[in-house]
Amino acid sequence: MSFPFISPEEAASYIHNGDNVGTSGFTASGTPKVVTVALAEKARQLHEKGEPFKINLYTGASTNDYVDGALTRADAIGQRMPYQGASVTREASNNGQINYYDPHLSHVSQDMRYGFVGDLDVAIIEVTEMNPAGDVILGAGLGMSPTLVQMAKKVIIEYSSYYRTSFRGFHDNYVPLDPPNRREIPIYKPSDRIGDTVLHIDPKKIIGVVPSNESESIRSFTKLNDTTRAIGTNVAEYLASEMRAGKIPPEFLPIQSGVGNVANAALYGLAENPEIPRFQMFTEVVQDAVMDLMQQGKCSFASTCALAFSDQAMLKFMDDIDFYRDKLLMRPGEISNHPEIVRRLGLIAMNTALECDIYGFVNSTHVDGTYMMNGIGGSGDFCRNAALSIFLCPSIQKGGNISAIVPMVSHVDHTDHDVKVIVTEQGVADMRGMAPMQRAKLIIDNCVHPDYKDIMRDYLKITRQGHMMHNLKAAFALHMAYLEHGDMRKVDFGKFV
Repeated sequence: MSFPFISPEEAASYIHNGDNVGTSGFTASGTPKVVTVALAEKARQLHEKGEPFKINLYTGASTNDYVDGALTRADAIGQRMPYQGASVTREASNNGQINYYDPHLSHVSQDMRYGFVGDLDVAIIEVTEMNPAGDVILGAGLGMSPTLVQMAKKVIIEYSSYYRTSFRGFHDNYVPLDPPNRREIPIYKPSDRIGDTVLHIDPKKIIGVVPSNESESIRSFTKLNDTTRAIGTNVAEYLASEMRAGKIPPEFLPIQSGVGNVANAALYGLAENPEIPRFQMFTEVVQDAVMDLMQQGKCSFASTCALAFSDQAMLKFMDDIDFYRDKLLMRPGEISNHPEIVRRLGLIAMNTALECDIYGFVNSTHVDGTYMMNGIGGSGDFCRNAALSIFLCPSIQKGGNISAIVPMVSHVDHTDHDVKVIVTEQGVADMRGMAPMQRAKLIIDNCVHPDYKDIMRDYLKITRQGHMMHNLKAAFALHMAYLEHGDMRKVDFGKFV
């Protein structure tokens, strides 16, 4: 069966107001890049005529400006899940323009198959190879493409010619059976393959193929600074000490690492510490640092959902792709983040926090408890089930006007039951086996910035006795001081005594 080549505009004509639309990819990697831009233009033209047009958008994770950016600026998104990273989409989610829903990433595919969002009208899938039988090779991100093509009534293919070489062999397409027929996920080490390198799409669903030659448009990460370098060093020295104490086996444990500059710094810290042995990764995203670690021989294998390399790093990857063929494997998000596998493999999970409190609760998503940043992503999938759950953050932000360690977090994403270790550039707080007040003393002593240590201790002096001591009137006094004065250090606990 041959599939017609169609323009982005013709592809967009098959998508209608109110449709549920899913896209391939995970982060910017593997996402559509031309059909969604044409869809945004269609929305603008309809809005100018006074006609409504919004879709409900379901993705593997965050996308890029071609998807979230273009569609948000055109006011073309009604419902959105599960994770977003574009500043314009963030604003639209916070002002009510988009109804944004934030589930754990491991839940999204199965929630869709369970019917939580209704039928899927259209899937837009980026591929790098395909044949007349509907067999395709995906691109740099897998996301929830296997579930999308299974569910979708119609499939639009974006055929990318940007990649200079084949991704064949890098994917492990697998969809677990739904209850009551679900079986164990048979992954016992990060390199185990359980699915197909090729994704099969029912040819009758494919309405056309749209050519594309756009990159992922991922910028390079900023260089390490003194703060991020110190966080990376602290993590590596802590894990090395755990190995010496026999709490981590000498062959080490697989690593999961979140996204961003702090996560990259943590990986570089592991690479630079001579006591940390060669390790494997079982994670949701690999970034530029992983390429460096593989070239150095520090990381021997990485199972992931996406190759979230900067455009510059991706060019290097394509030039040397054969070196990585036995070192990288991409899986669907519900597998890369699956709690069963995380628990079985005994991961060391390292994720970033917006803020932590003195008892070990973590806020990953909401500034001041109200303003959504990006979403919970996969951090909850990993932190509850990992052998060792670590959260990383600088101790201060905004030149010291904000403390990332507060008396009580303004929004809870991860409870003290799941958070084992907190690391800042100041030091490490290993809270395992500690009661709340022991944790508070440890976090203040080891992780809080010197400008805020006495403030945190003063807070405890005005708290009610209890298993977890709080002054409910003063619990958010630091947040209020920042909102009123632009500096948390201007807090005054005197009025709460």
